[in-house]
Amino acid sequence: MAEIRTATNNFSPTLKIGQGGFGTVYKGQLQDGTLVAVKRAGKSMHDKILGREFLSEVQALSKVEHLNLVKCYGYLQQGDERIIVVEYVANRTLREHLDCFNGNVLSLASRLDIAIDVAHAITYLHTYTDHPIIHRDIKSSNILLTEKLRAKVADFGFARLAADVESGQTHVSTQVKGTAGYLDPEYLKTYQLTEKSDVYSFGISLVELVTGRRPIESKRVLDERVTARWAMNKFIDGQVITVLDPKLQESDANELVLEKILELALLCVNGSRKNRPTMKRCVEVLWNIRKEYKDLLD
Repeated sequence: MAEIRTATNNFSPTLKIGQGGFGTVYKGQLQDGTLVAVKRAGKSMHDKILGREFLSEVQALSKVEHLNLVKCYGYLQQGDERIIVVEYVANRTLREHLDCFNGNVLSLASRLDIAIDVAHAITYLHTYTDHPIIHRDIKSSNILLTEKLRAKVADFGFARLAADVESGQTHVSTQVKGTAGYLDPEYLKTYQLTEKSDVYSFGISLVELVTGRRPIESKRVLDERVTARWAMNKFIDGQVITVLDPKLQESDANELVLEKILELALLCVNGSRKNRPTMKRCVEVLWNIRKEYKDLLD
């Protein structure tokens, strides 16, 4: 605890970088100079739900190591303090970049690279860990960007271990957790969670990447409030270019990429989970789109 207090200058308000359901996040520096994000649970963490979230985040983070996932350095549970120390990612969230917080517009090529990074991260969680992990809260504000615009998926507070297929399980029955606009409707209806719920959220994030809009835009006209539905309708009607983020340039290459990404997103947000692709398949499709895009630009 003394080490944590030193790293955060005794939880100085000037080092506060975030606030969430879990508690407060501070920027800190370990003795060896490593910059970290210190997540300090709110005192209400004694309530059972948040206690479970702390444990699920710690259990998930302790099992994973991947270039596109936020690295966990350790955690501490002492008295009424619960703290997780993770890698500090300096360049804010994807959502802030889509909102142009620094005045710079993310190019479509960068957005495509970010989509590939996120797809790699989720594929790793689903396929390459000892026991598959379902993230359950894939969204643009949980995707952090490095200075070089590489994406790192963060926030494992809602993560769950997937069903044990070897013992014949097909899903995990659980209370619905996640964020409105990104939530798999089949999971909402049945309380049955599978890896395909992450695929749905990823599909929504793809639409967000190319349109620049949030999943739910309550101030827009009725037809445009649910971004994915609006974008898919335009895609089906052959008016795909009208959904491109107005901050991006209209060009033949951009229109082709937009069309291919929306085609993948449409599969990901299919109402029936059995018709959605795996994340591994999403990676393959995105790599092909990237290759085609580069060929067009060369």
